[in-house]
Amino acid sequence: MTLTRTTCPYCGVGCGVLAGADGTIKGDPDHPANFGRLCSKGSALGETTDLEGRLLHPKVDGQRADWDSALDLVASKFSATIAEHGPDSLAFYASGQLLTEDYYVANKLMKGFIGSANIDTNSRLCMASSVAGHKRAFGTDTVPGTYADLELADVVVLVGSNLAWCHPVLYQRIAAAKAARPHMRVVNVDPRRTASTDLADMHLAIAPDGDVALFNGLLAHLADHDLIDQNFAARHVNGVAETIAAARATDTQGSGLSAQELAAFYALWAGHEKVVTVYSQGVNQSSCGTDKVNAILNCHLATGRIGKPGMGPFSATGQPNAMGGREVGGLANMLANHLELGEPDHRHAVQEFWNSPTICTTPGLKAIDLFEACAGGQIKALWVMSTNPAVSMPDSNHVARAIANVPFVVTSDIMERTDTTDLAHVCLPALGWGEKDGTVTNSERRISRQRSFLPPPGSARADWRIISDVAARMGFGAAFDYRGPADVFAEYIALDAATAQFPRDLDLSIFADADYATLVPTQWPRNDHRFFADGRFYHSDGKARMVPVVAPPQLRPRFQLNTGRNRDQWHTMTRTGKAPRLGAHLAEPYVELHPRDADALTAAPGDLIRLENAQGEVILRALVTSRVAPGQLFAPMHWTRLTSSNGVINRMTAPVSDPISGQPALKAGAVTASVFKAKWYGFVASAQALTPHAPYAAVSRTVTGWQVELAGRRVPLDWVAEARALTGEAEGTASIQTDPATGAVRVAFQVEGRITALMFISSAPVVLSRTAAIACIGTDIAPLAALAGRTPTDQPDPGATVCACFQVGRNTLLGAVANGAHSVTALGDATCAGTNCGSCKPELAALLEGTTVPMAAE
Repeated sequence: MTLTRTTCPYCGVGCGVLAGADGTIKGDPDHPANFGRLCSKGSALGETTDLEGRLLHPKVDGQRADWDSALDLVASKFSATIAEHGPDSLAFYASGQLLTEDYYVANKLMKGFIGSANIDTNSRLCMASSVAGHKRAFGTDTVPGTYADLELADVVVLVGSNLAWCHPVLYQRIAAAKAARPHMRVVNVDPRRTASTDLADMHLAIAPDGDVALFNGLLAHLADHDLIDQNFAARHVNGVAETIAAARATDTQGSGLSAQELAAFYALWAGHEKVVTVYSQGVNQSSCGTDKVNAILNCHLATGRIGKPGMGPFSATGQPNAMGGREVGGLANMLANHLELGEPDHRHAVQEFWNSPTICTTPGLKAIDLFEACAGGQIKALWVMSTNPAVSMPDSNHVARAIANVPFVVTSDIMERTDTTDLAHVCLPALGWGEKDGTVTNSERRISRQRSFLPPPGSARADWRIISDVAARMGFGAAFDYRGPADVFAEYIALDAATAQFPRDLDLSIFADADYATLVPTQWPRNDHRFFADGRFYHSDGKARMVPVVAPPQLRPRFQLNTGRNRDQWHTMTRTGKAPRLGAHLAEPYVELHPRDADALTAAPGDLIRLENAQGEVILRALVTSRVAPGQLFAPMHWTRLTSSNGVINRMTAPVSDPISGQPALKAGAVTASVFKAKWYGFVASAQALTPHAPYAAVSRTVTGWQVELAGRRVPLDWVAEARALTGEAEGTASIQTDPATGAVRVAFQVEGRITALMFISSAPVVLSRTAAIACIGTDIAPLAALAGRTPTDQPDPGATVCACFQVGRNTLLGAVANGAHSVTALGDATCAGTNCGSCKPELAALLEGTTVPMAAE
């Protein structure tokens, strides 16, 4: 069996993968990002490469079309739109799922040939505030350090970063370093107690958006205790005095932390030179995200703790190629190769290199403004590439209506149906992971190859080729005549060389003579390089800038909603949703709420909670936990209109953004909460795909087909007919059990002696072994036995899944504890749980402490 060296398509860690066409997936032991480790999502990649639901041929107005007619239509519509309304009437919305070559070609077409900067990307939702903060402080968008710094640090501060769930391999690298060096300390700054808190020596349950107050307070402490590196600051940093003055004027009570907590954190940070501050979406996704970033950078600049082994700020990016997109100018306010769109000399050099007829002169529309322009009618044609903004953007209902308002919408995607492709006039089939070739850049500036090991399905094409084909039909063929991604990469490197006269951080000369086919993971400007240790920055005077920032006023709504991710899912689940074991841990949309709030709402665990605000409403399963503070709610963002009836969480997020970066404030929003009083609750397991229409419905894959959790207020007159409509079982033989006293109804369908669907209805949230019901599908078990909702007595019931990598359930773990496994290590030895990606280790520890594993479905 041949294994291909490629790179994981999920988060910004950029793990190396050994992949086979037969579904074999292994971590690449030679890749310096992960050294063979993979998280649960990466480990399950082999289960997500099937063609179910794939878009295999172009579609025009919902009907299959050939490539020539579809591309001709796209090019003619774009050209006509530009001719009638100008280049700014056209917009591209791209994705961190694109490879660097795709990003480069899209950016070149829009900015250099169409002549508009109206190309933005879902990376705007991920790290735009970090980009803006870097540029304000350093003069360019530079990540100073490397992953090795996380292992060399004496103190690692995680700020707004649930690393254990969102960047699990980095979390495990820190955990291994801490085990090897017990004096190492970890601080977790997060309003919630997350899985990452398990590793922390100190958890600071900060108030939402309290980060500026916290780090301004730290800077004031450093200044007041004569801990500023006066030599470094005087020689290499501007703005020191005014920034310290602003910090001293900050009321640290806005952090939400006690004086004792603040003093302990400040003493720890100040007392160890080797400090790395890791920050992610809890910092970036905020209306003051750029100020948060600069508050962190200020502390490192003031102490000279930057660019040296084991110290510095570190932005953990969310998307697999967010960094590659930044490098080639994928954002609306950037130019290719870290050149400045606002600098005429830069624009002229790029236009000359591209030999393009025009080049944009002003920044384009950032994501929120772009879709607002769609709603307002200014955008006449829109191309969405490899992303699903009708779900992922804030105020997503409004965004969906805005897309529907655009006269001509094109999508290029791997999936036939998403919430966004459903709104498109033309759908173009793109290659997916395992089928396409190119490069990605991870969070430490390391460029790695994604390589194909699967044949192109149907007539799907690479994104760079689709874009080039449209460009050629618009009259720009000579500039987009690439034979393959290697040609695009070579041009990208050549542009860097051609603009070397402009001082900036991006230096790709290490790739000038590289063999694209055999390219090994390589950092720019060179391996293991750290920026700024020499005190040289990229502002015109060569100095860094500390930026005075002001803590925002603290708003205290009755309920404040925080959004984020689940451990085993990625974005809107178009890929991870295909792997049953990734959905087994947390299979439906939920909201975490504090026991005190649950009592006030008279909500019990497992009840349904309705959240409402001016943007819309959602209905979510209640997960009552002290991991959140009173008045704070947390819900994941993965469910779409295709997988849930009322679980699209970004319906609730307001279209508020950081005024500097344009990054949406996805992490905070005011909502009201109430119990959704359903008349009935249901669970269905089926061999066929399900199409529920209940007020509450959440669909997910299982090992035997599909499942759906349901609830409604209208009781059907005929439950068997309802079950047939839901499961598509028009011909199956039905067996039904009813209990009029409790309102319980159970229906089983058989076809040729095998169970094809089971439905369980109750007047309260359904209690049964989901695992047992799912296992009955496709078997010849008797209907009455299947409807018992229990595991057969001769088979152990594993319970709700805790470890997705090895599909280890809660009951299995409790059995191991009863047999003497009284530590996380012992549980791993007995069951394998926690021995792959390690993301479930906090839940193993919680189980050992006697607490409830979240969302146990038994």
